[in-house]
Amino acid sequence: MNTIPPRRLLGGLLAMGLLAYAGAGIAASDTTQHIVIDSGDTASSRAAARQSQEQWNATHWLRNKVNTRVEKDFDRYDQSVDLQEKCNISQNVNAYWEPNTSRCLDLRTGRSLLAP
Repeated sequence: MNTIPPRRLLGGLLAMGLLAYAGAGIAASDTTQHIVIDSGDTASSRAAARQSQEQWNATHWLRNKVNTRVEKDFDRYDQSVDLQEKCNISQNVNAYWEPNTSRCLDLRTGRSLLAP
């Protein structure tokens, strides 16, 4: 009976193990793995973004409109206060301030004294 020295047996087993490992590596590399990086840019997300932008534009337009109206009202009120002060300090004794119309009127004629 032939016996294989332990050193040779160990070397052969090691070589067979390496071949088996390399073969398994080759078989594993045969399967392709795909990594998909999704940016989240789908049709539904684009539609949602478009709707959000449209809503933002509409509300932005309305806010500008409201702000413009508030600014006009403030300017009108500010001008009215200035005219009232001018009317009250006027040297004309017949001048009086009409709060309903926001005008400085003459007592005798009813005509406006100060032009806005």
